[in-house]
This record gives sequence, C-alpha cells and structure tokens, in this order.
Amino acid sequence: MPPAQPMIENTSPLSKEQRTALKILTIAGYLEGTSFLLLLGVAMPLKYMLAIPEAVKYVGMAHGILFIAYILILIGTASKIKLPIWALPAGVMGSFLPFGPFIFDHQLKKKLK
Repeated sequence: MPPAQPMIENTSPLSKEQRTALKILTIAGYLEGTSFLLLLGVAMPLKYMLAIPEAVKYVGMAHGILFIAYILILIGTASKIKLPIWALPAGVMGSFLPFGPFIFDHQLKKKLK
C-alpha cells in the first residue's frame, strides 16, 4: 500500500469574493491588453498601409470601452482586496503600455501569493 499523502489545504489568504474579484480583473486585463495589441498591430497597419480606416474605428471603440471597464474593475478590486499601494498606479500605467496588463497581472499575483 502506498504511504498516505498529506491533504493539501487551500491556504489562500484571499476570501472567495476576493479571488472572484481578482479573476474578473485578470480577465478584464487580458481583454484590454489584447484589444490594445490588436489596435496597434492590426488595425493601425490596416489604416495606414492599406487605407482601411474602419478597422481603427471598430477596434478602437472596443478598446476604449474595455479600457474604461478595466480601470473601473481595477479600482473596485483594489478596494475589495486591499491591494498594495503600488498596485493601483501600476495597473493604470500598465494599461497604457503594450503587454502592460499581462505584466501587471503576473506581478500582482506573484506579490499576493
């Protein structure tokens, strides 16, 4: 018979509500970051190289909505989880940079563990 293995308990310092808020922030960040990369990498070249301005119109509008939603979700999550003082400005600054939301999410989860 194999030796008994110890039970791994969920020792996360976050409550279920806080984990849900963090998951929603992660999803919003990934959507916002992806829309920004699509805007920069696909829609802008289509507009300026192939004279197709509609791509920027629609992708830009989607990105704008996702950006505002991300900032609001970030503020809500910061109040629910009591994020470190650096997290809110870093999250906002990260949303202005390509790949910023992805890096911010990684750093935040690393610090919260």
